[in-house]
This record gives sequence, structure tokens and C-alpha cells, in this order.
Amino acid sequence: MSIFATFSAIMSIISKLPAVGTTIFSQMSQLAASHDAINLSQGFPDFPADASLLANLARYSQAGFNQYAPMPGVMVLREQIAALTARCYQRQLCAAEEITVTSGATEALFVAIQMLVQPGDEVILFDPAYDSYAPAIQLAGGKSVHIRLDAPQYRVNWQQVAAAITARTRVIIVNSPHNPTGMVFSQADWLALEQLVCQHNLYCISDEVYEHMVFDAQPQRSAHCFAALAARSVIVSSFGKTFHVTGWKLGYAIAPAALTAEFRKIHQYVTFASFTPAQYAIAEMLQQHPEQVTNLGQFYQQKRDVFAQALADSRFQLLPCQGTYFQLVDYSAIAPTLSDSAFCQWLTIEHKVAAIPLSVFYQQGSDARIVRLCFAKQHATLHAAAERLCQL
Repeated sequence: MSIFATFSAIMSIISKLPAVGTTIFSQMSQLAASHDAINLSQGFPDFPADASLLANLARYSQAGFNQYAPMPGVMVLREQIAALTARCYQRQLCAAEEITVTSGATEALFVAIQMLVQPGDEVILFDPAYDSYAPAIQLAGGKSVHIRLDAPQYRVNWQQVAAAITARTRVIIVNSPHNPTGMVFSQADWLALEQLVCQHNLYCISDEVYEHMVFDAQPQRSAHCFAALAARSVIVSSFGKTFHVTGWKLGYAIAPAALTAEFRKIHQYVTFASFTPAQYAIAEMLQQHPEQVTNLGQFYQQKRDVFAQALADSRFQLLPCQGTYFQLVDYSAIAPTLSDSAFCQWLTIEHKVAAIPLSVFYQQGSDARIVRLCFAKQHATLHAAAERLCQL
């Protein structure tokens, strides 16, 4: 085949995701690196994981735990996940049939969507929304139905959700604590969701990767806490977020046995199995150092408060942050004529702090002058960033 013929064959491919390019997270991190900016855009810590966890990883790797793990995850880790779920939510799980370890939460979300969504199905999600949901729905042949949440509280109007449900609705995707807004579902939110899911014979995908980062003495609620909802849910969590090791790409999905069996049919052909020594390392961490999970909310609340205090003299307006490790800020008093994307470019290049524009989390974009900052950073990093931001 000639070079021209090969090029023509490549050009004839029809993209399944024609509107999708490089994610904003990669774009802003690259821009931050190229301009030597403090990177508060992408959601990863700039501090090390716990030394005992890293020692566990080295020990298991050196002991030869480096080959394929069982497809659903090593049993000792699944047993510790079951124990963690019982401690946090008083839900008893079958480690063998209801828990699957995945290569990050994003894989779990993708597999859950492929499992539940058939061509023509509608999936309700809430904007601003994590950017992996809609492409996965599109690849499954489904249609995303976007419901906008409004600043500053970003609360769900459940009457609006009820009105959006049609005969084609199959799934509702929720995310609490919510990225990017930091909103956390109340008891009333979970009950309203449970009622709609059961009333309309729907399924729920509950993205709970920030589940242990809940602030201000709020109770830690989950789809696990509502039996009828849990019976129709795939609940997704992330060890990368919980243990400050996002690069390990280790998450898990919990679902009733019948759903888990279908979930694993797809999971086995996506990654089959996940990072083996890390599974053993985290299992030991969960067993021997449960305080690493128990204290996570307090750990990040302190960082939220340090960052907020450092920004107190700035012209940014800080929006409420009930959970996650993200802070939304309104920059209207600084550059009201700049779109959020233009503002983030200007902020990174001219003032050496990288942020994420909120509009990328919306299907139709947003005119709000709001950006997302990540405070999963050392206090020195937060103070250095705040010093620059207070000069605007």
C-alpha cells in the first residue's frame, strides 16, 4: 500500500467522539509547566503518600506480587473494602460477588455506563459534570440529558429532575461530594433520588470518589445508606483520591451481585486486572491504619481553611465548599470582561497560577465568571499561590 493510500485510509475513519479533544486538565497542566506556574488546575496532590503505604508497595513488589491479579481484584483487598463499607455506612457486602477492583474510578464509571446504557437510552446528569460521563454515554449509544445546577449553592431541584424523566430514561448519574462545586448531598437529596429511581425503575451510578472528604462536621452519606437505592446502584470509589496516589489508578465499584456479574463481563475486556502490588499494599493500609481514611475529611478541611484564609484579602469571591479538594472562586471583580477560559489562560501565563474554567463542565458552556482551584497541595504551595492571587 502506498503512503498516499495509507493516509487516505486513515482519513476515512469516522470518529466516534468527533467533538472530543485533549482534556482541559491536560491542557492546563501543560500550560502551567511551560510557564512555570503553580498548578492548581489538575486534581492531584503535590505531597507524598504515607510512608507506610509506600513501604508496603515496595515490600509486595520485591516479594514477587507482580503478575496478574484476579480479574475482580485480590480477595484480601475486597474483604477490606467490605469492612470499610461496613464501618462507614453500616452496609454488609459480599466481597466475592459485590465488589470489583478497577484501574481507577474512571474505568469503573465507563464500565458501569457500558453495562447499563443501551442505544437510545437517556441518562440524566448534572452540569457542571465530570468530563468522562458524556463521552462514555455517547459510546454506549445513549443520550445525555443535562440538568444545570446554579451558583452559588449548586443544589439539585428534584422536581426538575422528575420532569426530565421520560420513557427512555435509564440511569441517573450523581456525584457527591461534587466535582467541581464542592456541594454535598443532604439526607433529603438522597431520599429524593431514591424515590425517583425506584418509582421509575431506573438505575443509579453514584460517583463517590471524594466520599471521605466531607467538611464542617457533616455526616458522611452515600448511596450505601439507602437500601432501596443501593439495590439499584453502581457505587464508584477511588483509592487514588483517598490515599494521595492518583498515579496508581486504583478504584473500585460496588453493586448487587447480578449487576456486578454484568459489570465484570465488560471489565475483563477493558483492563482485566489492576496494579497487583498496590492492591496488597492498600489492603494492608486499610487494615492497619484505618485512621488514614477516618481523618481524611479533617485533613482536607484544614487545607480548605488555610487556603480560604490566605485568599481573604483577595478580590476573589469564594463559593461554599462542603467537600472534595476543590474551591470555586468568582473573579468578576478582577476581570469581568474575560471568559473563564480566557481568564485561566491569562492567569497562568501572566500571573503564574493555573486554574480550570468552570464552563468546560457544562454541555452548553457557562457565562459565569467562576474557576476551579485545587487545594490538595502543601500549605507552602497554597500560600505561594494565594500571594500571587491577592495581587490581582
